[in-house]
Amino acid sequence: MAEAVLYVIATPIGNLGDLSSRALELLRDVDLIAAEDTRHTGRLLSHFSIKSSLISVHDHNEIARAELIIEYLAQGKRVALVSDAGTPLISDPGYGLVKRVREAGFKVSPVPGCCAFVAALSAAGLPSDRFMFIGFCAKLKLG
Repeated sequence: MAEAVLYVIATPIGNLGDLSSRALELLRDVDLIAAEDTRHTGRLLSHFSIKSSLISVHDHNEIARAELIIEYLAQGKRVALVSDAGTPLISDPGYGLVKRVREAGFKVSPVPGCCAFVAALSAAGLPSDRFMFIGFCAKLKLG
């Protein structure tokens, strides 16, 4: 039996070709994929012909889903957490889930890849030896 682990997997920001080979392999092999939006992630999985089971984990159900995911892990199953684009927990859901999984004593393993603010910084022509990220700008309400 495989080791019970929650993989925190970064997904492409725009170009599906940016999905790492490790992320692709894990998404194919895990027992369950926890996605911020199953419709969005469903398109990614369909593109790569991935048939893994899929559930939603977002701001409104994260705590309840954490209990279900911990039950999966307790059975020795492997679970992937993905957001719509980029790295889960970085201005996306997942903190409550990861916290509870770690408190339950299970392994959490990052699978690095795309991160929107790092991608933007790398191409902005700004000094990048030191920077601070304090979140994305709030959406402006006009009118």
